[in-house]
Amino acid sequence: MNSFDLSIYHFINQWAGHHPILDHVMAFTAQYALEIYAFLFIVAWFTLPKSDEKKRHGLIVMGFSGILALIFNVIIGHLYFRPRPFVALPQGSFTQLIPHAVDSSFPSDHTSGSFGFAAGSWRRSERWVRLSFTVLAFFVAFARVYAGVHWPTDVLASMVIGILSARIVWALNSWLKPLTRFGLRLFHFGKYAAHTND
Repeated sequence: MNSFDLSIYHFINQWAGHHPILDHVMAFTAQYALEIYAFLFIVAWFTLPKSDEKKRHGLIVMGFSGILALIFNVIIGHLYFRPRPFVALPQGSFTQLIPHAVDSSFPSDHTSGSFGFAAGSWRRSERWVRLSFTVLAFFVAFARVYAGVHWPTDVLASMVIGILSARIVWALNSWLKPLTRFGLRLFHFGKYAAHTND
């Protein structure tokens, strides 16, 4: 293992196991990031003005950016295996806060998905969406290392994967417009809304 990963991993992970409240927050974030994002997506979808089609299309793009990032991760994970910190390091030299399968550490699904969602929001979304999704993405990346299940370069590479995925999906976003129109029709938003001046 390279010295950068070892030094940064131990610098962050050394705080785990000493502060119960912080440990619970980090463990929850590390485990349930995608569920938190699902909740934020639902809140954003239903709190936008009914007439706002473009920002709802942005939410669809954000969702598929995260999905594409996870697809990239599956491909990378089949091509390259990297042992997780709790496998590679001697017992007693780290603190693992959450259970995890002994699969490839590189890249981080939670971080790639999070940054796919976040980077997808940077182009066309409400300020609170951009801010909350981006802050959460950085928090997730930190939490995965803090919790002892990823190396720092796992999450750094995953940030790049997520951002790249968002750029790709935005470049192809017109392909997703039928799905957006379906959602608008289903919930009576956009041009399908009964009142479009709210």
